[in-house]
Amino acid sequence: MPSQQILAAIPHRPPFLLVDEVVEQTAERIVCRKTFTGDEFWFQGHYPDYPLTPGVLLCEAAMQAGAVLLSEITKAAQAGDVPDGVPVATRLNNVQFRQFVRPGDTIEIAVDLTEQLSNAYFMKGRVTVAGKLAVRCEFACTVAPRPAANDQ
Repeated sequence: MPSQQILAAIPHRPPFLLVDEVVEQTAERIVCRKTFTGDEFWFQGHYPDYPLTPGVLLCEAAMQAGAVLLSEITKAAQAGDVPDGVPVATRLNNVQFRQFVRPGDTIEIAVDLTEQLSNAYFMKGRVTVAGKLAVRCEFACTVAPRPAANDQ
């Protein structure tokens, strides 16, 4: 079950919430965990005889962890006001897949803020499983205005 901190920070919800807990957090770094139970919908077809977590979902887990970090950064920048926006990815670069993530595995997701330019936040993510690098990526995020109810 995800923590209230995560649910308050980002709009993602099960079955597409890929962060279970925040393990460590500073102003420029966050470390999170996610355990894959094997009941996730993608294991049925990716692949039926050898289930693997798709690499793109491991990148998404890193970006969700980055969004949790971004939520805290934007709150601090706005003097405690909760920003009325949604975190969105704007770039994904230099992705490297190194290790399979299978049902029952717990990943650790470490994301570092490397640069901020105006409302663009540049981050580096590392996803490990059993201490081994599974994915490394660089990405950028921003906070987009939340659409009005009649725009959805």
